[in-house]
Amino acid sequence: MTTTGADHATALTGPWWWVRWRSAVLDVGLALVSALECAAEGIPFARDAGIPVSVGIVFGLLAGSVLVLRRKWPIAVVLVAIAITPAQMGFLMGIVGLYTLAAAELPRRIIVALAGMTFLGTLIVTFVRVRQSMARGDLTLGDWFVPFASLATSLGLTAPPVLWGLYVGARRRLMESLRERADSLERELQLLAERAEERAEWARGEERTRIAREMHDVVAHRVSLMVVHAAALQAVARKDPEKAVKNAALVGDMGRQALTELREMLGVLRSGEAAQRRTATATTAASVAVPLAVVGVAAAAAASRVVAEEEGPWLSELEVLVGQSAAAGMVVDLSVEGDVRSYAAVIEQTAFRVVQEALTNVHKHAAGAKTHVRLAHRVAEIAMQVENEPPPEPASAAAAGLPSGGNGLVGMRERVLGLGGVFVSGPTDAGGFRVSAVIPSA
Repeated sequence: MTTTGADHATALTGPWWWVRWRSAVLDVGLALVSALECAAEGIPFARDAGIPVSVGIVFGLLAGSVLVLRRKWPIAVVLVAIAITPAQMGFLMGIVGLYTLAAAELPRRIIVALAGMTFLGTLIVTFVRVRQSMARGDLTLGDWFVPFASLATSLGLTAPPVLWGLYVGARRRLMESLRERADSLERELQLLAERAEERAEWARGEERTRIAREMHDVVAHRVSLMVVHAAALQAVARKDPEKAVKNAALVGDMGRQALTELREMLGVLRSGEAAQRRTATATTAASVAVPLAVVGVAAAAAASRVVAEEEGPWLSELEVLVGQSAAAGMVVDLSVEGDVRSYAAVIEQTAFRVVQEALTNVHKHAAGAKTHVRLAHRVAEIAMQVENEPPPEPASAAAAGLPSGGNGLVGMRERVLGLGGVFVSGPTDAGGFRVSAVIPSA
């Protein structure tokens, strides 16, 4: 986790205005050294000014101790250093103050103005002092030495701290900018990881819904027909042995078909679980090697999750489906309009499942009712409708003992709407029930 400037300041809080205790100790030490320097330089200043030496020492101590404020008020420190320049004291305070001023986030015009004032004050004081020394005979060099010494001293005390402070300030701001960008990037990566996890969870939920819908469509229809045939078998077992044998054979065939479809579906699930385990293993290995790569792996896994569609059923098997319901005692009328043609696998599967689930509902809720199945092949869509008349005996469905979970219509609606189609269901004026669906062919 990167640490921004705010986090850094919160984590390392020093006394008063200092960010760190280390900074406080450094500033107090520099102020102590500066106070001792100014106190020592205050002795000759007091003699030249004709004041008591103790006053010069106290003045030097007070002036030098101002350096402790360099981080909070760097302008004040530089101004004090400029003010005591004529007394030839505060050289350390001037150098450190200019460095702090240049490194601080202040307007450049203020830095240039104060640096120019320091340069000019040092130049004048040095020029006067060197000329006085030459006049007293302390220096026997030529007149050229006075301006040379003044310029060299002024530049030496002004330019290096200002340039170094500008460099350190620019580098500090660059590091803060890079730290903020790294923190922002990490937040974005965390957001991407959360979104990838949400997408993965959404994909898992969609997969669970699809599996539940498929198992409902496969099991409900077959088992409903088996229950109807078993009830008929129980009714005619003694009266018509041949019909009982025929119904028993139908029950066995439907049971085997249901088991076959379930076995195929479970095989797809097992292969999907194995692939998911391999993906999880690869994700774990990548996360150990490169922590931030987990985000990419999770996003790739969520984006590449594709639901494998099983083969069939097809609309060409619709007559077989209707025949099975007819064999169970239902009167079914199938009509097909338009030119028969093939569609995409998902469209044919959805159309078949809608008709299958509608017939299953007729077996459950309106056993014995005459049912009309209509399929229309149009130019840009395929339409289907399953409508049953009122059952001859309203209690027949309850007598058959067929449970209902209420998920059939929901599953049909989700399938059709998922393909951009229209689904309508509801009772008819005659007391029956109608299921209609229209699916785009493209």
